[in-house]
Amino acid sequence: MARVHSLLERVARRRTTLLMGIVNVTPNSFYDGGRYEAPEAGRQRVVQLLAEGADILDIGGESSKPGAPRVAPREQLERIEAALVESLSHDAVVSIDTASPQVADAALARGAHIINDVTCLGDPELATAVARHDAYLILSHARAHQSEMAGFSEWPDGAYSDVVADVQRDLETARDAAVARGVAPDRIWFDPGIGFSKNARHSVELIARIGELVALGATLVVGASRKSFIRTLHESPAEDRLGGSIAAALWAARAGAQVLRVHDVAAHHQALAVESALAAAGGRPVARASLATTIEAMR
Repeated sequence: MARVHSLLERVARRRTTLLMGIVNVTPNSFYDGGRYEAPEAGRQRVVQLLAEGADILDIGGESSKPGAPRVAPREQLERIEAALVESLSHDAVVSIDTASPQVADAALARGAHIINDVTCLGDPELATAVARHDAYLILSHARAHQSEMAGFSEWPDGAYSDVVADVQRDLETARDAAVARGVAPDRIWFDPGIGFSKNARHSVELIARIGELVALGATLVVGASRKSFIRTLHESPAEDRLGGSIAAALWAARAGAQVLRVHDVAAHHQALAVESALAAAGGRPVARASLATTIEAMR
């Protein structure tokens, strides 16, 4: 796991942000489902993301979109096999997106480094598998399995009294449970779970106040890429949400998020490079006059 530690040291030293490239080898993921399902397509996706500058590859064999059915461990392992082997052949840092203890155990035994759990430790045995391999665990906030979610950005508005405080509390509870199962505290990362058990307002507020979750001290992962909250702000299908994805990513990175989970590594890499150069040059955003004020001044 030394590769993961060196990546985190780089973030601390240079104040850079790591990019986690998404490898969906599923037939039904919300954005690119089916595109990389075939073994050769999965391998090519790995090569592409590494060439674009991905620091971590997140390989998933079970869709986490609302309403997606559970996938048996054996089938998940069959789906991720080619992409996992290709990733390890490039000495890449590999995360496996799964809530299955069996899948986690098998993938970590093969050489994966991180388990990305989108159920916020819905099955505590997952933590036991991670601890067995002294690996890293991403706890992504959710209050239900994706199969129990009704639709994109559909969740009762009053489900949270304060979405940031409630997510923080749930993540800390899951972390305590994982530590009790033997996972090292410094190997547990947090993800606020944008879109999981949340409506669009919840997701926007979480991103806007992401600094409060950074303050918890755990490495923070933010995955806003092409998600449906963007549609509520600017009507667009998933394939046309790159602009909104980058805006959310830059906001999160500036607030201190260390890892961005994205579909479009090259575009985010470029955006982060430009934003970083502007900040290094001493640029500071200034308050903008409203359009109405500007028009009034022209009279």
